[in-house]
Amino acid sequence: MCDPQSRFVARARRRFAMTRECAALLPGVCAALADPRQPGLDDTCLEKLLDWFRSLTWFDPTVELVQDNPSLTELITSVLALPDPSPSIVSFTLQLAGILASSESRFQHLQQEKLLGRLFGREGPRGSAVWEDASVRSAWLKGVHSMVHHQPALPFLCSTGSMDVIFTLQGDPSLFVASAASQLLVHMLTFSLESETSKALSAKDCDWPACAQMIVKHIQESLQSSSASHVEQSLKLLSSLFGSCFGSCYAAWTEVLWLDIAKQIESFLLEETVQAQPVLANLLLNVARSPVLCGTEGSFWALVTSALERLTPVQAGPLAVGLLKLCKCPQDVRIQALTVLLQPMDCILRAASQPLECAGLLDESVSDPVTVESLLSSKTSCAGLLCQTLAHLEKLLSLKHLKVDLPCVSLLRSLMTILQFCNGSLSPPSPLGSTISRNLINCFRVQKSALDVLAALSEKKDCDTLIGSLFDVLLAYLQSPNTSPTVLKKTFQATSKWLVHLQGLPSNSQQQQTEKILEGVFLVLQKRLCSPCWEVRDSSLEFLTAMVKCLRDQNEFRQCLLSSEVLRLTENLLEDPESYVRASAVTAVGHLAPITCFAPESPVTGSQYNKESIIAKLQEILSTDSEGFPRRAVISIFTKWLREGCTGRLEDTEQFVSRVIQTVEHDLDWEVRLGGLELVEVFCSQAICQLSQCPYAPVSSAVTSSTPQKELLQVFCRAKLFGFLFGSLCDCDKPVGQRACDVLVGLRGHFYPMSTLENPQEVEDSPAGRGIAWLQRTLRQGSLAQNLPTDGGDGVDFQDPESMMLALGAIDLLELHDELNKSSDHVEESPQSLLQDILATVGTIEDNEVDCY
Repeated sequence: MCDPQSRFVARARRRFAMTRECAALLPGVCAALADPRQPGLDDTCLEKLLDWFRSLTWFDPTVELVQDNPSLTELITSVLALPDPSPSIVSFTLQLAGILASSESRFQHLQQEKLLGRLFGREGPRGSAVWEDASVRSAWLKGVHSMVHHQPALPFLCSTGSMDVIFTLQGDPSLFVASAASQLLVHMLTFSLESETSKALSAKDCDWPACAQMIVKHIQESLQSSSASHVEQSLKLLSSLFGSCFGSCYAAWTEVLWLDIAKQIESFLLEETVQAQPVLANLLLNVARSPVLCGTEGSFWALVTSALERLTPVQAGPLAVGLLKLCKCPQDVRIQALTVLLQPMDCILRAASQPLECAGLLDESVSDPVTVESLLSSKTSCAGLLCQTLAHLEKLLSLKHLKVDLPCVSLLRSLMTILQFCNGSLSPPSPLGSTISRNLINCFRVQKSALDVLAALSEKKDCDTLIGSLFDVLLAYLQSPNTSPTVLKKTFQATSKWLVHLQGLPSNSQQQQTEKILEGVFLVLQKRLCSPCWEVRDSSLEFLTAMVKCLRDQNEFRQCLLSSEVLRLTENLLEDPESYVRASAVTAVGHLAPITCFAPESPVTGSQYNKESIIAKLQEILSTDSEGFPRRAVISIFTKWLREGCTGRLEDTEQFVSRVIQTVEHDLDWEVRLGGLELVEVFCSQAICQLSQCPYAPVSSAVTSSTPQKELLQVFCRAKLFGFLFGSLCDCDKPVGQRACDVLVGLRGHFYPMSTLENPQEVEDSPAGRGIAWLQRTLRQGSLAQNLPTDGGDGVDFQDPESMMLALGAIDLLELHDELNKSSDHVEESPQSLLQDILATVGTIEDNEVDCY
């Protein structure tokens, strides 16, 4: 038997093969493409055609593809002969030729036809007016890139002057072209070394192959150029090289290249006028990741240390955070990198302290502290530096294994200081502090970044001494009318994280403090739930839901919740004019229900909080709300309740599910219908568990006479599950049909554990046989756009247990499952369909209907 990968390759080969039908259509397509009188095809269509050729050439590297289809070379010849070809057809032809030349045999064939030199050489498009179009230059590079998959392509490119063109395109005004040129040079250098790897035993033995030597020489000359742009291009190319497989797979060559350029890189760090210093940081980081140079190479790490000292904080930040993520970075370099990152935070603390206090994070700085102070004192650079620093710190805090200790207490203090600077609640005594405070007033960018780091810091220990001060800062933000909705949302998120942190502290020492903090939080929450701004109401509800998820078992939280007006206000928001708010209110009410009305002894009294009332309100929203978001939220909450066993005994749950199904099956929103199927799946699982007397589930009183299987079918039929499931198989939205089929396959696996289908003859002869046969035919016809009658149409009784047992055993659900999971575009995406569409577009097939592909 073939393994799965072989079967996949075989299927793909058949799908993308050059069939007789495609071969017959191809000459007409090529002629139409080369005809300047025909209207041009859109780029998407041409790109799909190129994709097909890529697949063809990947599965068939032989020369027969071009020999058996001479229209391909005729197309290239015709385009080359056009006096004024359009940029789109030239671009297509360049890429097509590169794809065809990707195998050595076809490359030699095209060389014999003298087509490649005319396309990619000096006499080709690069010497004509069409070269001014960036898409043509990009296509030329793509064509060359496709071609460089065999060694004969390299001397061809070197001999036709193409290397100089690629070097020039590194500085192209189009960023896409410049990037493609750089990627091509990386590919060419790496590919040219593939045949040399066995020869290169050490740095002394390395002798660059011809193509690689041209690239390396270009890099060296550019690094010594007086042109800043040339220097920057080469540094970017080097960075890409060391960041590619070259840096990890070609050890000796990597070492040779680095030894050639190391002195020049060091000289750039010493020159303050060099504009390419940001690129230098990226280059050093990629070199540090190389397994060859990140070991015991002391001179390299000395260069990294020099870079951390000499680059500006903005330039050194990305290098520092990258070094801290490395496993094999020397510890002293790690400490220096962390110091670079913490310098702006250290400056903030010192600026906010009394002159004689020593309140910073650092004992000493890596670079001149005056530089950081200057950047923070400037209105234009202050926010940018802090946002970058905070983003880096957030990344570090997310790492599970950081091989250097973060000063979390001092870091937390600096974050609180930044937030106080931003809302104007701190008046620093120093002139520097006053300047920074003025720069940061109402700076939303910095506030959001600081709150993100603050939330991440909640998972760290040793910050307990500052808990009281921290919540003072957070509550000030929650209370202030000047806090923007986006900053308020971030504040809510940070507050919920720190409330969880608070829960983990020793209860005897923190109980009083916890109560005080929660009282303050709920007072603010009551106010925010009544805000005229819908974003604020929405964020407040999301915050409430987050608190309930994390703190529902905490006594202090329950007491503050039940003694506040939050429950009443939340329920009122179920009728909010904004649909997003109604959806968030549904979610909040759904999470509150287990506390307020589902518990055996509910702590909340009053008819508005009883179980029946809450369910009725949510069912009303599910059936009447005009927007999809609240209805989706309701079905999600109902499913959550069902999973958690909140709906009571099996008899009650059966009625609950039945009512929900009858509402959901007519919903116009496919995500609501899909949610209904998820609800059904959970119900089926729980019913099977209970009626099979699962040792982990309570035995329901519904388990009476007869066998559990029959009782189970009766429960499902009374709940009207089968009508909903079989009807959903024909849903016009594919995910709904797929999920319904998954559920039915699962049910059949329970009722027919041996996977044996019913005998078709016996089914046909049974009383329900006619209806089952009709159902089978309807489903087999692929009627995904039909509405399958679920009311007993044509004799199918979806509420009859015996009929449904028969349907589960007779209908080949696995075959249907495969059909539903088949790509809906498996016909339209065929190469034959594409070629027919192209011919129809240019008007050579009048009767052929153009499909949506």
